[in-house]
Amino acid sequence: MAASSAGRVLKDRRTKNLTKRLKPGDIAFIHHADLDSMAARALIDCGVCAVVNAAKSITARYPNRGPMELINAGVPLLDNVGDDAFNAVVDGKPGRIAGSALQMEGGASYPGSLLDRAAVESALAAASENLSAELDRFARNTLRYLDNEKETLVGPITPPTLRTRFNDRHVLIVVRGEGYKQDLSMLTDYLRDTRPIFLAVDGGADALIEARIKPDVILGDMDSVSDAALRSGAEIVVHGYANGDERGAPGLERIRGLGLDATVFCCPGTSEDVAMLLADELGAKLIVAVGTHFSLVDFLDKGRGGMASTFLTRLRIGSKLVDAKGIARLWTRQRPRFGEIALILFAAATPIAAALVLSPFGQTVLETLGIWFHARHR
Repeated sequence: MAASSAGRVLKDRRTKNLTKRLKPGDIAFIHHADLDSMAARALIDCGVCAVVNAAKSITARYPNRGPMELINAGVPLLDNVGDDAFNAVVDGKPGRIAGSALQMEGGASYPGSLLDRAAVESALAAASENLSAELDRFARNTLRYLDNEKETLVGPITPPTLRTRFNDRHVLIVVRGEGYKQDLSMLTDYLRDTRPIFLAVDGGADALIEARIKPDVILGDMDSVSDAALRSGAEIVVHGYANGDERGAPGLERIRGLGLDATVFCCPGTSEDVAMLLADELGAKLIVAVGTHFSLVDFLDKGRGGMASTFLTRLRIGSKLVDAKGIARLWTRQRPRFGEIALILFAAATPIAAALVLSPFGQTVLETLGIWFHARHR
């Protein structure tokens, strides 16, 4: 294995927590069965020289896309080294990938399976064959959850009172999900023309700040948003899951620890669903979703067994909700930019001006204007 696969080994059972500590050149030691694409890209963005997984990166339950993201980025993936290795490795100690093993400073070696493109493609092909069975389980769970959640999500919802005024405004809801960077980059014209309210769901606040946009409201359970984003000046709404009070809002403790104020909004469902319900209840004219989850693989990547709240939320909001990709395609050509209009007018005026200057009438007009100008400035 190349020398580039040697570095400090950092570990965490939660990949999104680990990415907050990783530096370029580190080896990421994760415990992440069915590694999803978002987690893989976060590891790549950290500049890791290798990834070691204590669990199976592809269990064949469904065709998860994370391992192929690492392969495409040229990041070695040592798979399934086991719990004993994960518990034994000391966080922060130097190590390297040697053959199909993680070798730590001092001589300890932990074998696994070094995945290459052929191995990943074979595992994904096998996982694709199980997708129909997984879809059946997912659909059955969704129907069961629908029965439990329908009263709360379909019935009246009392939103919190916020300083930000949503009434009759466009609202851009940003989730740091699949394709969020591309979605934001396509919305330049739309954002300039409408100046929407920016409602970020957890790490979506960091996505906005990376795009040099200040979030107006941050909503979520506060487990994947940075301290810097929380201190950006946005209103903070902590998603409460139960009890109808602060006891069901685990993210509130972190906000108070930072010395910040927050509002609690107790509502079942995912935080991105609750963000949509909040915007709708506060009178948003249009809700544009960036990076939200809706496909089967998206939900399986997030470890969810069903999509009841997402299904009910979209039924409730109806045509008020549009996907960012759709709005970008429509808006880009909906109205020309001011610069484009000026260029068209200039192009149209140029031959007219040239004709006037070259004609006897035009020369007479110019001479008359010259005499008038000199007379005014004597």
